Amino acid sequence: MSLHDVEVGTELPALTLRYTREDLIRYAGASGDFNPIHWSDRAAAALGLPSVLAHGMLTMGRALRIVTDWAGDPGRVVGYFVRFTKPVPVPDDDAGVEVQVSARVTAVEDGVATIGVEALLGEVRVLGSAQAQVRLD
Repeated sequence: MSLHDVEVGTELPALTLRYTREDLIRYAGASGDFNPIHWSDRAAAALGLPSVLAHGMLTMGRALRIVTDWAGDPGRVVGYFVRFTKPVPVPDDDAGVEVQVSARVTAVEDGVATIGVEALLGEVRVLGSAQAQVRLD
């Protein structure tokens, strides 16, 4: 499908994101966010958390990949907004945890598609009000 043929209701191909402790360590190094709740079970437990948590910005950025893969060019994304609604706990094992991402076009106006993005950990929505705007021309 050409981006010029996009219409309201168009569904983007689903995306599965896996998070492991290794991903969190790599992201901490890249972002400079070394908050211990992202790497220390002891620090997470002291705050009553079930496990270490994926960085919110990591979840936000990785979820946008559903849009950039579809658009074919990350430069087409002209806006992106999310609310962090629930954390993504990451177990200390080799399997990690999966977040399922889906998206669909909710509006097309003046050559820009608005895309609603949903990211679920099981049945739990981890991003709320997630929307991206993509230039179609």
